[in-house]
Amino acid sequence: MHPAKKGRSQGVLVRAFLREAAACVVVDVTKGDEYPMEQLAAEGFFEVFIPKIKEVFAYELKTKFHNGETRQFRDPYSFLPMLGDLDLHLFNEGNDHRIYEKLGAHTRVINGVPGVSFAVWAPSAARVSVVGNFNHWDGRYFPMRTLGASGVWELFIPGLGEGELYKYEIYDRAGKIHLKTDPYGLYFEAPPNNASVVHNPRKYSWGDSAWIEQRRAKAGQLDQPMSVYEVHLGSWKRRAGAADELFSYRELAPMIADYVIEMGFTHIEIMPVAEHPFDGSWGYQVTGYFAPTQRFGTPQDFAFFVDHLHQRGIGVIMDWVPGHFPRDAFALAEFDGTHLYEHADPRQGAHMDWGTLIFNYGRNEVRCFLVANALAWMDLYHIDGLRVDAVASMLYLDYSRKEGEWIPNQYGGRENLEAIQFLRTTNDLVHHYFPGAVMIAEESTSFPGVSRPTKDGGLGFDYKWNMGWMNDTLRYFQKESAHRKFHQNDLSFGMLYQYSENFVTVFSHDEVVHGKQSLLFKMGAWHIAEKAANLRALYTHMWAWPGKKLLFMGCEFGQSREWNYAVSLDWHLLQYKDHDGIRLLVKDLNHLYRNEPVLSMNDFNSQGFRWINCSDTDASVMAYLRVDPFEENIFAIVGHFTPVIREGYRIGVPRKGFWREVLNTNSQHYGGSGLGNGGGLNAEDVEYDGHSQSLSVTLPPFSTTIFKWSAK
Repeated sequence: MHPAKKGRSQGVLVRAFLREAAACVVVDVTKGDEYPMEQLAAEGFFEVFIPKIKEVFAYELKTKFHNGETRQFRDPYSFLPMLGDLDLHLFNEGNDHRIYEKLGAHTRVINGVPGVSFAVWAPSAARVSVVGNFNHWDGRYFPMRTLGASGVWELFIPGLGEGELYKYEIYDRAGKIHLKTDPYGLYFEAPPNNASVVHNPRKYSWGDSAWIEQRRAKAGQLDQPMSVYEVHLGSWKRRAGAADELFSYRELAPMIADYVIEMGFTHIEIMPVAEHPFDGSWGYQVTGYFAPTQRFGTPQDFAFFVDHLHQRGIGVIMDWVPGHFPRDAFALAEFDGTHLYEHADPRQGAHMDWGTLIFNYGRNEVRCFLVANALAWMDLYHIDGLRVDAVASMLYLDYSRKEGEWIPNQYGGRENLEAIQFLRTTNDLVHHYFPGAVMIAEESTSFPGVSRPTKDGGLGFDYKWNMGWMNDTLRYFQKESAHRKFHQNDLSFGMLYQYSENFVTVFSHDEVVHGKQSLLFKMGAWHIAEKAANLRALYTHMWAWPGKKLLFMGCEFGQSREWNYAVSLDWHLLQYKDHDGIRLLVKDLNHLYRNEPVLSMNDFNSQGFRWINCSDTDASVMAYLRVDPFEENIFAIVGHFTPVIREGYRIGVPRKGFWREVLNTNSQHYGGSGLGNGGGLNAEDVEYDGHSQSLSVTLPPFSTTIFKWSAK
């Protein structure tokens, strides 16, 4: 309805397109007056001019269809736009941090009328329509209104509610039609249809206020215990006897919580749960950035999952993938018929490794989409942190490209300046809005200041994965013991850069796929018992080395085969001591790590680590100290990585007194022979390794031993 003139008469004109309608009447909802409409020559079109009325009024359309059905409903075009000028201005300049509350589909009550408001950014479209079961997926119904130069199209459709399937039919300027899911969709239908689903995730009633408050209280205190269990929800466990049947979020929550608490991990990190159509992408090719995947239940079910873990004292970190997106025709690629979210030039917009597309971080609205997405996971689902995937691919314009396949930045360099600014902005805003939430970079280069504050010129991440330590350490342990003496620098080199960043020491899913073998089978030994001994020695070295910890599921019990996303982990291996012994060791390492501040709250203090001896290459022994700032708590760690027994091996120590053997990976409890140091040793007044005291220790084969000093 809109004001109009017919001849000399002033009034209002109402037009409607009603498929399969035989007749239609305009009904004044206040007065009850009815105005029959005239059917035009084109089928389905009706209009009526109502004279002597100067202003539009609230009305409904009473429609009789050819099948005899009669319906009366509000006209979507009788409602004013939901988005104001300020909303659109902030979005266009990239500064609306809660744009997900405005764009997308949201249930609302307007002037007492319930319905759903739809809004989407498609600046180059010639027409955008909302389609779904409610209009037979016919784009002639419900064309959306364009809101000036903002590029945003919107429409409120009364009578719709939660659970409605919908997409956007986009008619581009080349005359092609694209059927697209909602970039801001909060829930999705399963493949192959992949429709967006109207949903309100705020319905969930949270019970984790105590967790959020203690997280806030520790904001900025980065040197806290953090031992992370990385989980792929689809393959951690599956229903017995049904390899393809998944547990739900609500079923997984108590099972994972029980296990993580028993094992002593402080956090879990879940591989991407944002909606993705292809299981084989493991979640790293996202099509629904704001939606928990429907594979395990509804968004409320996912909220329950996080809430349950929080109430059990477990943090939840989520993998986040802002570096690229897939080419699926129903999603972001060429969204409005143009390269809207991605760069048009393949030298900037095509990812060479994964066949995906790269976001245009220089476009305000794209940056707004991604920044708001990071914030949305913490706002809507109380996520405690994001591990940002493939940061190196975002930082460098020439990442995985040959000469001539990339475009330099405005200064002629290889750094992606827009992506760098995007990461800095995101990190600062996460810390501003959600104190205590952490941002973790998977970054594999020597880019400076990844985990340094933005005010000091850094990227603003809290932590960075230590990929160098991981690669060097695995390279060493993959070698047969006879060759290790030539490569001891692989174990010691990492200390040269250890304090340049806030590191997380990791063995992630990437190390146990694509023919790389499981961690157990990487070990340079001939039989399972020796491989298990090597892995126990490696894990103990990892937990004693400075840095937060992350271990991929299955590695904690030495899974033999590579990880397979389509089947459950091989939990049956726990019947064997070689495997259960590894699990028991990881459990004890976590509890030791969490209970001893010198190991868990001293990671970023360069004075907290001292070498005892890292140069005994012939024996393949390395020894070092972990000390607190007051030198009241001192641990000596001795790693021995050959198959022989070394008795009377001397290491220097800084204090007299008793050095209790707090952990020995050769313990029978873990599947070893039991050979060790009888629970501890007294320091002797024998100078060694630059110290006036020393210990004469027994080193079992392939072992790491931890001693703790006490005055008596």
